[in-house]
Amino acid sequence: MSAYRLGVLLGDGIGPEVVPAAVRAVDAAMAAVGAEPVEWDELPLGAAAIGTHGSAVPDSTLEALAGLDGWLLGPHDSAAYPEPFRSRLNPSGAIRTHFDLYANIRPARAFAGGAALAPDTDLVVVRENTEGFYADRNTHAGTGEYMPTPDVAIAMGVFTRRAVERVAHAAFRLARRRRSRVTVVHKANVLPLSSGLFRRVCLEVAQQYPDVTVDEAHMDAMTVHLLRRAADFDVVVAENMFGDILSDLTGELAGSLGTAPSLNASDDRAMAQAAHGSAPDIAGRGLANPVAMVLSAAMLLDWLGTRHGDARAADAAVRVEDAVRDAVRDGISTRDLGGSASTAGFTDAVVERIAAGPARLAS
Repeated sequence: MSAYRLGVLLGDGIGPEVVPAAVRAVDAAMAAVGAEPVEWDELPLGAAAIGTHGSAVPDSTLEALAGLDGWLLGPHDSAAYPEPFRSRLNPSGAIRTHFDLYANIRPARAFAGGAALAPDTDLVVVRENTEGFYADRNTHAGTGEYMPTPDVAIAMGVFTRRAVERVAHAAFRLARRRRSRVTVVHKANVLPLSSGLFRRVCLEVAQQYPDVTVDEAHMDAMTVHLLRRAADFDVVVAENMFGDILSDLTGELAGSLGTAPSLNASDDRAMAQAAHGSAPDIAGRGLANPVAMVLSAAMLLDWLGTRHGDARAADAAVRVEDAVRDAVRDGISTRDLGGSASTAGFTDAVVERIAAGPARLAS
């Protein structure tokens, strides 16, 4: 295949440290499998773009992204933007909405040698990404949250058959690549119409996947199940807010939010984005854990490999993840995981292991 063209959006805070780490890992993995080098296109976004382009997400950035095969998005610190930019849809939400990236895929797999609360955790939360209870994503214009008087606040949740069907299909397709089990999370017992529609449509979609086992759980009970027996779960599908909450929980069960990757995807576009925030308190100090961003980039490689039938990209994705896990198993990690490695030092260790190849990993 010809070279992939991927976007680089550094973002804010620790973004300019962890995103280049992911770029280095991808470059090393693609070289290791004999693939064409990635063509990277760095684009303005975030606080820096406000100063240079008058927008946190310039129109020129969106136009450029439309012509790329995928992109890496660094964390943003939209809460620190000056008004009116702080009150607008944040960069991640703006991009997800613009490109209709309807599935937020968030794996949680514990690291050998890490600090996992549940060492047997190996699951994926598939989160519907466009509607649900998040008021900034469930309307065409404006927001689904409003105040008719200063003392009354109202928020609406939106659930449509189309949105639920497509994220359910994404969950069941993913389960077929894993252990063939899907758990549908909902609150149909108290929200029989909205959450009830989510539950019902997911179970209807399940009938098209007779080879996949399906069960269901109420959202509140699911938090307890995960704490007690995270190892029993494979793919978990949930609406937007529930999926966000559960994936933060599973990330911590697997070790740390600093190790929690994610991919925002539609049928034809994908954006790698770590689940954590911008951590401005440690920005520029070399302390940031790049694992989540590096593993998110690996997810993008895997998505490209699946979409294009490209075995080399899929192999590169495996090499990146194996190298990250190998480094942590060997006791190399950043401070948040109990180690002493800097961001650059940990990245060096990962790149060295990627270059060494499978023989090094098997030794």
